[in-house]
Amino acid sequence: MKKLALSLMMLFIISGAVFAQNDLQVLSVVKYNKSESITVKQLKTRCTIYEKQYGRKLSLDEKKVVLKALKEEKLVIQAATKAGITIPDSTVDQYFLQTVQASVGANISEKELNDLLVKQQGKTLDQVLLEQVGMNINDYKAYLKTQLIAQQYVVSQKQKDIQAVAATDSEIRQAYESNKTSFVWNDMIKVFMVIVPKGTNAEAAKIKANDIKAKYDAKKLSVNDIIKQANNADSGYQAGELLVPKRAEYAQELLMSFENLSALFNVEDGFTCDVNETSGDFRFLTVEKKYAAKMLSLSDVVQPETTVTVYDYIKQNLTQQKQMQYLQVAAQQVADGLNKPEYVEDKKTGDALDKLLSWGD
Repeated sequence: MKKLALSLMMLFIISGAVFAQNDLQVLSVVKYNKSESITVKQLKTRCTIYEKQYGRKLSLDEKKVVLKALKEEKLVIQAATKAGITIPDSTVDQYFLQTVQASVGANISEKELNDLLVKQQGKTLDQVLLEQVGMNINDYKAYLKTQLIAQQYVVSQKQKDIQAVAATDSEIRQAYESNKTSFVWNDMIKVFMVIVPKGTNAEAAKIKANDIKAKYDAKKLSVNDIIKQANNADSGYQAGELLVPKRAEYAQELLMSFENLSALFNVEDGFTCDVNETSGDFRFLTVEKKYAAKMLSLSDVVQPETTVTVYDYIKQNLTQQKQMQYLQVAAQQVADGLNKPEYVEDKKTGDALDKLLSWGD
């Protein structure tokens, strides 16, 4: 019995060694700028990313597509390196953070998200990324860096062609007609607001707010004067102009009731309210101008007191979409131009390749 158990153990050890050796098998060697191998393990790692996204195993043909993409990616990265293109880690960190913020729909730091996940799910950001994309934070950032470098190289090679892509007049007008009901103004007011945080001395904050208002009412300080002084680090208050749509959520952001916000639409331009106290500050505002709700035409500006028309806005967005679509085509064109026999040596082909790619089957 002991001999059988020992034999089985040896069988498992041998099997494990075979799988490890398979993972180290070199599938292709990319050598545009330097010699760089693509192993079974590297391909497995990349396939895992797609399998996490698709929620299923990849077929043999799909694995071959991923292998081709890996070869092309390494070719483009080597070409970018030869051209002197680099991306600083700070840019990668910023892009990662933007991706994270977009996924959760909130302006949040990497640490804050990690703490939130631990609190809500009992998992770290590392663990969640591993579950969702098969990479931890460091690996994911390294992956993002290669993608950004590759994209920048493609743009450098196809810059004139990309810039030549633009939305046509007919496309712009068609997009407007298809989405006409979304181009509207709500009733809006432009207000000038001053906010003095209470901090550790609420009484001093109240005095400051009333003092600023008194000087403003007496025309000793203009709107521009107050805003300029607010930008000083030691001003102790905030000030600015903003457009406020007549909607409940904007009333909440201003810490007032919707009833009080609605009342502001009935006062004359130039009306200044008294200093009001909230839980964290003292504040006052002036109604500078009101804008009535209306359906926007192509020649109307998207937002009051700006110069961007609806036509320009649609053109900009459609052009950006078309350029991103062309960028994908351009990336493949650049990759095809590099994917030549002198730059790529396939170590495994035919049945030998199929056998190595048959993991999980």
